[in-house]
Order: sequence, then C-alpha cells, then structure tokens
Amino acid sequence: MKITINGSEHDLDVPSEMPLLWAVRDIAGLTGTKYGCGIGQCGACTVHLDGVPTRSCIVAVGSVGAKKVTTIEGLAAGGQDHPVQQAWQQLNVPQCGYCQAGQLMTAAALLAATPNPSEDAIDRAMSGNLCRCGTYLRIRHAVKLAAEIRAGGAK
Repeated sequence: MKITINGSEHDLDVPSEMPLLWAVRDIAGLTGTKYGCGIGQCGACTVHLDGVPTRSCIVAVGSVGAKKVTTIEGLAAGGQDHPVQQAWQQLNVPQCGYCQAGQLMTAAALLAATPNPSEDAIDRAMSGNLCRCGTYLRIRHAVKLAAEIRAGGAK
C-alpha cells in the first residue's frame, strides 16, 4: 500500500491492519515516533494525519488512505526547526525525552489551530500526553514561547 509520510510516498508491503506506528518505525525507518502504551492513552506515538494529532498505535495503516502522515522527523520545514522545536531547545524541556516527540506533535497541532493559546487551552490540549518526568510546566512555557516565535516576537 502507498502512504505519504513527511511529503514522500512510501510503498509499504504490510498488512492493512498493522498499526501505523509500526509501519512508520519498522518499515519506513522513522524511529522518532515512540511506542508508549499501545492503547492510545499516553501520546508518545502521536503523529499528524492531515494536520490532526493522531495516536499511531491505534490507527491501522490501511485506514490512512490518501491522508498525509507527518512524524516528528517531518515537523521541521525548509531546513529550519519548527517553532515548537526551537522553544523546546531554548527552554531545555525534556529530561528523559521519551514522550517528547508526541508532546511536540500535539503542541504543533495546537498552535496551527490556535496561534495564541491561553494556559488553560494549552493544558487541555496537552493533557492527553503523559510525561513520566513531570515536565508539564516547562512544556506549557515552551508552547507559549513557540506561539511567540511563530508570531515573530521571540527568537
């Protein structure tokens, strides 16, 4: 089956019921997307399907169809890190880093939909992404900084 991942078409010889997560990681070789819980509860496996944050561990690759898949590897554009990546780096957000790809993908989708979210909106949007290290306050600050970077107000 053919799917588009990060702007490139991939012809994957996989069963249609295979979770998208495994097709992305094991077949396409894009290992930035992480396995966390396998039941769509932790957010570590979050990718975008046509810009919508989606838990790739519970989506069958056969259901993707013509939707465009974006992984953490495809978040940067034109050789420049996405504003959320810039903010995460500036504020040194991750500790262990395991959940961070999912956190970044969720934050990027939030900012695409809501360019200047309130702290409550950030907390609501990010609440489905678990961080065992407890970096939630740094994540909230990074989302606010990323919104400023997107708007051209911070570097």
